Amino acid sequence: MPRYAQIVMGPAGSGKSTYCSTMIQHAEAVNRSVQVVNLDPAAEHFDYPVMADIRELIQVDDVMEDDSLRFGPNGGLVFCMEYFANNFDWLEESLGHVEDDYILFDCPGQIELYTHLPVMRQLVEQLQQWEFRVCGVFLVDSQFMVESFKFISGVMAALSAMVSLEIPQVNIMTKMDLLNQKAKKEIEKYLDPDMYTMTEDNSDTFRSQKFKKLTKAICGLIDDYSMVRFLPFDRTDEEGINIVLQHIDASIQYGEDLEFKEPKEVDEEPSNANYDEFFQG
Repeated sequence: MPRYAQIVMGPAGSGKSTYCSTMIQHAEAVNRSVQVVNLDPAAEHFDYPVMADIRELIQVDDVMEDDSLRFGPNGGLVFCMEYFANNFDWLEESLGHVEDDYILFDCPGQIELYTHLPVMRQLVEQLQQWEFRVCGVFLVDSQFMVESFKFISGVMAALSAMVSLEIPQVNIMTKMDLLNQKAKKEIEKYLDPDMYTMTEDNSDTFRSQKFKKLTKAICGLIDDYSMVRFLPFDRTDEEGINIVLQHIDASIQYGEDLEFKEPKEVDEEPSNANYDEFFQG
């Protein structure tokens, strides 16, 4: 049977660890088994257990303290990820081989990992060799996306990851629960946007005609090919979380090979002890 993986990506602060935590809680509520692997060597803490942690292999702080390397935070993280790519046997040993595995890989936020560095693509190809069906999950903070130009920037980042990794990808606007009602209504137009209308509405703000022409060309490309759409993610909305998970599951065909499981039996009547407690006054 195949195994399943979500590559959880997005800029720093976009809510990747919160997303993983929410998915773990949702999976427990619906009686599903979901595991998390931390691939951020600069991570500090989690509020959920992880089945594997890259910090057991290498940590950013150790790299930065190495006088022979002299890396800063960003260079140190890139070094850690390249070291990880050369030691996939550690990951293979940590994952084991359990049929029907469903694993979230919580990745670092450095955008260059998804643009011009080969590390994440190498990870995807390795997981596919291990019979994983892989889906990219790209997160963008909804509070960042309330302006047209910021939205276009977020779209380009998501598109860059999609082109680089060449896997099914679900794009998500996180932290919807932190928006007020006015902002939520405003952001609805960005979930399934009309890129042409968006550029026309902001045509007066362009100072350069060359920049205006370039922006229209980019928006037209995205709109014509329906390349990027976003799903809202509110960690307090169980129905919304389930919709997101259904989109991801469909992209990796999760559930098609599973055997039907009977739901857990629940006692229809409470025990006598509970009756006694209820009628005690």
